[in-house]
Order: sequence, then structure tokens, then C-alpha cells
Amino acid sequence: MKFPQEHTLQQIATIIDAQYIGDANFPVKGMNEIHVVTPGDIVFVDHPKYYDKALNSAATVILINKEVDCPEGKALLISEDPFSDFNKLTQYFKPFQKSDKSISDSAQIGEGTHIQPNTFIGNNVKIGSNCLIHSNVSIYDNAVIGNDVIIHSGTVLGGDAFYYKTRPEGFDKLRSGGRVIIEDNVEIGANCTIDKGVTGDTTIKEGTKLDNLIQVGHDTVIGRKCLIASQVGIAGAVIIEDEVTVWGQVGMRSGITVEKGGILMGQAGITKSTKANKIYTGNPAMESRAKLKELALLRQLPKLLEKLK
Repeated sequence: MKFPQEHTLQQIATIIDAQYIGDANFPVKGMNEIHVVTPGDIVFVDHPKYYDKALNSAATVILINKEVDCPEGKALLISEDPFSDFNKLTQYFKPFQKSDKSISDSAQIGEGTHIQPNTFIGNNVKIGSNCLIHSNVSIYDNAVIGNDVIIHSGTVLGGDAFYYKTRPEGFDKLRSGGRVIIEDNVEIGANCTIDKGVTGDTTIKEGTKLDNLIQVGHDTVIGRKCLIASQVGIAGAVIIEDEVTVWGQVGMRSGITVEKGGILMGQAGITKSTKANKIYTGNPAMESRAKLKELALLRQLPKLLEKLK
């Protein structure tokens, strides 16, 4: 998430009441999670296990809960609770905007686009031309939808990320300030849920088709010309490359990459990144040939046990 205008390190420190290490005028351009940071961004870290990763990331401002040596060309924000202060920044730069209309006055809707009754379109949404948005669709604030997109009834674009920190008193929610981006010629089936990014974008690229009842987690990127069948669950920050086919009831864990041209068979449990142009099946998933060989050997076990007797 980039800020509307560049801020200084001192200004950001004032917003969250934090100490800082670095030039007071050090430029701050935005804030992001570790996997999408770029120079000028703030990233937060609150566990020693991830200090080095954050300090050596592309981010140039690190919101951290311990005074450490500041890398050259970077700055630090020292906080007792970086998670909460990251939330404060999200709420400061992307506060919740109440909407009192079914279609916000700030929404931009292209020529030839049809919006069916009982659809909600939030603030600052952009929808391209020749789209068809069916009834009872909810499109939350700041979503961007391309041309020739079809979205079927009951789908929700832009729900909050499922991202919580465990505290003694319960679960503390990481606030979502990102967007959903749907590119041209995408079709999304009925009752799908596509969560916005925490600070970045959840993106479905050109020509991809989604069946009904699919969950797409925060910050996930789905490539071009993918086919995804019903009841698939995709966790946050997954990368699905171009021309991937995903059959029904597949589940994917967070942070993995499904490489180009892969085929994921029904009910596969994808716990690790996959290789390009390979077929995967089973739970946990394996390459299909290896899995079928394993099953064939398992079928021989009763005969082998009889021989041993």
C-alpha cells in the first residue's frame, strides 16, 4: 500500500508514538507485508526469528520491537507492539468509509456494464466496460475490475484477510488495507469469496475462470488462463502461475507457488510448492505418477503378508 503522498520518518513516528533511528526526514512512501515490500515501504517484525529477514528485505523502514543495528540506507521505528502499531498505520491511511448507497457515488462503472438488482458496490470501486455483475454480489471499497468480467450471484470481493495474532485475551486482528484486482475476461462463479490484501493486492489475472464456492485468501495472485473448479480453498499469499488447472475441493496452504501449467487433481492437499507442467494428486499431494506407484505397491501388501506367513 502506497501512501497518497510521501511522509517523513518523524511524521510516521508521531502517528504511532514511537521512537525512531535514522534521519528525521528519511522518506517513507508506503507500508507492506514482507513478501511484497519495495524501497520506501515500512515492514513490521515482532519475533527474533524474523529480524534478519525483515532487516535485509527490500523495505527501508523496519517497525521492530527491539533496538538493533540499523542497516545502511534504512531506518528503524522502535515499538513495544509492532503488530498493533502496523494496525494503527493501516487505520490512519485506509480508514473504514461508511457507505449509505447500494452503488457508491465514487464508483466508476464503464460503458456497457450491467449491474443486476441488490448488488453492493463500495467506495472508489472501478469497473470496466461490458461487464455483467449479477444480483447479490458485494464489491467492497477500492476494488478494481477490468473489462468483459462476469461475476455471479452471492460472490463477495474484498472481505478482510483471515490474519490474527494470538494474545492471552484472545485473537487480535491484523487490519486489511489492500485491494482486490480482477483483470479482463475473468469469470467468477456464484458464492465465491475473494479477500483483499492486508496491504497489497489480491489479483486474478486475465482470462482466468472460477467455478462456484471458491475461497481465495489475502494477497494471493492467480495467473492468466487458469481454470479452478468448485469448493477449492486457497490460503493467503499463494502464487498460482499461468494456465494452471485446479479440480474440485483442492486445498492450498499459505505462501506456496503453483508453477505454470500444473494440474491439481480433485481433493489434493497442496502443502508445498509444485513444479511446472506436472500433475499432482493425494493429500499431502505428490506427483501423480509417484502417487499411483505408491498405491500400486500398497495393494500388494496383503499378498506379501500372506507369503510371510
